[in-house]
Amino acid sequence: MTQCHDSVCDTAPQSMSSIKDYLTNRVRRNSEKLGNPERQRKRLDKKAASSANLLARSPSLENRAKELIASAGSPGSRRGTYSQGQSIKMFIRGRPITMYIPSNIQNYDELKMEPPSERLELDWVYGYRGRDGRANLYFLPTGEAVYFIACVIVLYHINNRTQRHYRKHTDCVRCLTLHPDKVRVASGQTAGVDKDGKPLQLCVYIWDSTTLVTLQQIGPGTFQRGVGSVAFSFADAGSFLCVIDDSNDHMLSLWDCTKGTKHAEIKTTNEAVFAVEFNPRDSTNIITCGKSHVYFWTLSGGQLTKKQGIFGKYKKPKFIQCFVFSLTGDVLTGDSEGNIMTWGKSAADIKTLGKGAKETYQIMRQTKAHEGSVFTLCTLQGGGLLSGGGKDRKIIRWSADLAPERECEIPEKFGAVRTIAAMDEEELLVGTTRNAILRGTFSDGFVAIVQGHVDEMWGLATHPSQNIFLTCGHDRQVCLWNTEEHKLDWCITLEEYGLCAGFCPNGSVVSVGLSTGRWMVLDLLTREVVSESTDGNEQLSVMRYSPDGSFLAVGSHDNFIYIYSVTESGRRYTRFGKCNGHSSFITHLDWSKDGKYIMSNSGDYEILYWDIAAGCKLLRNRFESKDREWASYTCVLGFHVMGVWLEGSDGTDINALCRSHNEKMVAVADDFCKVHLFQYPCPKLKAPSHKYEGHGSHVTNVCFTHSDSHLLSIGGKDTCILQWKVIGGGVGNSRERLASASSTSTSSPEPATS
Repeated sequence: MTQCHDSVCDTAPQSMSSIKDYLTNRVRRNSEKLGNPERQRKRLDKKAASSANLLARSPSLENRAKELIASAGSPGSRRGTYSQGQSIKMFIRGRPITMYIPSNIQNYDELKMEPPSERLELDWVYGYRGRDGRANLYFLPTGEAVYFIACVIVLYHINNRTQRHYRKHTDCVRCLTLHPDKVRVASGQTAGVDKDGKPLQLCVYIWDSTTLVTLQQIGPGTFQRGVGSVAFSFADAGSFLCVIDDSNDHMLSLWDCTKGTKHAEIKTTNEAVFAVEFNPRDSTNIITCGKSHVYFWTLSGGQLTKKQGIFGKYKKPKFIQCFVFSLTGDVLTGDSEGNIMTWGKSAADIKTLGKGAKETYQIMRQTKAHEGSVFTLCTLQGGGLLSGGGKDRKIIRWSADLAPERECEIPEKFGAVRTIAAMDEEELLVGTTRNAILRGTFSDGFVAIVQGHVDEMWGLATHPSQNIFLTCGHDRQVCLWNTEEHKLDWCITLEEYGLCAGFCPNGSVVSVGLSTGRWMVLDLLTREVVSESTDGNEQLSVMRYSPDGSFLAVGSHDNFIYIYSVTESGRRYTRFGKCNGHSSFITHLDWSKDGKYIMSNSGDYEILYWDIAAGCKLLRNRFESKDREWASYTCVLGFHVMGVWLEGSDGTDINALCRSHNEKMVAVADDFCKVHLFQYPCPKLKAPSHKYEGHGSHVTNVCFTHSDSHLLSIGGKDTCILQWKVIGGGVGNSRERLASASSTSTSSPEPATS
């Protein structure tokens, strides 16, 4: 589901007591997703205590509070910037943040901001939505597997190992189905909301899988919340499309695919609906199934009527998970009890039901198939049947009369069988609940051709010299990916979940920060833990090595930055010092190019500077750092990236930021499912950018590869990794462009997107 949040500019507090409340009670929205409620309470208590101490001991904070109250009296200044000597102020949630203008900028007011000459092009999508999907994997005659994750429908050529992408959807794709011609595809999505929390209009797209051209938009503005299931008719060569939406009533609607007009509509049930299909022999017969029901629908005279499936002497299952039609016309349902029920037709009692009544389905047979749920059924051309189990992870091949012929069990690490697509009579594609797609046969077994994370991701790091990157998240997996071969090199499972990571500059080891304050260093080749430490008992948010690899900075939610000296090529770590001065949790930090200083951001929008060489000393005069050069730029607050913030932002709208190694562009991950590409530097508000869609949840992190050839972005709840190719690009470095912009007397343009 999409997690797009309202952007609110709070009013500034009006008294010293409210200032204290304002500073102590502010909590970063996304961080509250981590940990249990008791732990959250303890952490908030700790934050409140540290903020109260800061108020008591820092005389400058009283001046800051007065300045904040003063700014509240001039609402116009809270939504813009104004010059004050060599500094400029921006406001987030009414709080002033002072930025000092570098010496090489002579006329800030006349700086001209332009979008970067570089652009992004979606190159590869890692992952698959199998954890909660059904019937979301098909094999096309082109040799491609079609499936979805986040807002992208992927067409993956299995033998050529190439991808194409259908990207018309604006929010998480929920369902898709293949037309009888094996070319057209219909797909539906979640509705989602805009920045103001208003539901977005959605529709079902019918598109050509060969050309990726959209052929038809079905029912724009008709469906509530989202589209849960879609199905083409078969008996009339796919003339009709059946849609079930995600409203409380789960409305079933019938649409003419050629005209795009609604043919019939009816309420199904308040319970969850899992699947819908037309009878392949008769387009006036439709079946739906879900929680505690299977319904048989009949279309007559533009009206739909239903008959409920009666279980009679058989135990009624809690869920009817799936169903298929056999070659003989029977209906086979798979349920949560592990049974396959055979529903056959019998002549209706004309005296009871009246003249002209349709035939009804009755249970003819019950076959025990799996331990736990039967998640999927798949018919084969020869009349055989495949079933996939949940708890037992088995795939069973049945004869036409439901005699078991062969079976196999998929490895536990891939989860349960979610859906099956037959490539031919022998070779199968299997989608699993742990977001993997497997390829194989009963004889040779199955191997993964698509893998991904299964829970929210936050940690992302790219290798300093190789085309590989590392991710970690709430599923406790640490994964190393290859950007050239588009595959997972290795994956390990930890005892706790990882939230941040950083490669040592020599490229041989990577450090991973965990949710408990513990962090570990992994050898890339052996995957062994070569070092392990614990700093505090709060989650870690940043792991950043100095440019020469001699130091490691560990940013924590306990408000401290821990500094370690690094020896033995990144295998030995000794505590060097601790940066103490932030009044909230550390969010981002960067090292200077000479490796002597650190710039850091915190949850209460502070920008602090530290002299590490002098013993982790807080630099009180931040003006002295205005011309310092930074080896990386991931801090979301700073003069050089001020323009990435939208007017009225609440301070958590930007989750991550990354400057390219050539210092020409900066990528931004926001809370509204978007990836932005700005020119670097972009020190003026309303800086224009290129905007890219694809994620279906808050984008948690972005990172350029070592050569700036690609950008990686990771999603939160959508568990999706997108690899973008950087195309285009002009000449000149950031210093030349900034100097040129400073000497140009034109006003800043309005934001532009692409």
